[in-house]
Amino acid sequence: MAAAAVLCGAAPDWTRRAETTGTTIMAVEFDGGVVIGADSRTTTGSYIANRVTDKLTQIHEHIFCCRSGSAADTQAIAEAVTYQLGFHSIELDERPLVHTAANLFKEACYRYREDLTAGILVAGWDRRKGGQVYSVPMGGMMVRQPFSIGGSGSSYIYGFVDASYKPGMSKEECLTFTANALALAMDRDGSSGGVIRLAAITKDGVERKVILGNELPRFSQ
Repeated sequence: MAAAAVLCGAAPDWTRRAETTGTTIMAVEFDGGVVIGADSRTTTGSYIANRVTDKLTQIHEHIFCCRSGSAADTQAIAEAVTYQLGFHSIELDERPLVHTAANLFKEACYRYREDLTAGILVAGWDRRKGGQVYSVPMGGMMVRQPFSIGGSGSSYIYGFVDASYKPGMSKEECLTFTANALALAMDRDGSSGGVIRLAAITKDGVERKVILGNELPRFSQ
């Protein structure tokens, strides 16, 4: 029967699976802002649908989210929050707070927790609390953390990030910390890979950086 299906031109199993950002995402607070980072692999089952996905999504001028889970679900939530936050900013006539954006993600993830597969890190800078990182895992909980990791690759690096994180790190130290953690996860997790995308968000704006595959930090021969 399997041979007959192939002869009849039946589509392979991976074509019927949803695209997922089985992934590694990370965000770290520092004095004056935040650093965020993610790998760039999007998979459909075992098939790599996109090697250079941008999982760092801008929600407002100084607020980003990192997405893990179903690509379609996370994109839909990010677009809805961007729309709501834009109107909120117009009503206030000032830039929105990072906490407000995180609350909007929390409400959406909780309301549709039975229907959506979405794990979000919300990070950014505002004039009240400076750099902030909020984790909004599947189910709709929200918690602020000095640093947070998520996605399928995160399970491989909990020991590394716990041992390497130091309070009061500079922006450059946070960039190195994030790049090293993501590279380690990408080395072990089959659903994480591609390039590393990084961004530093401060009151002065957003600085973005890409680390290509041949430039990734190496920890073994």
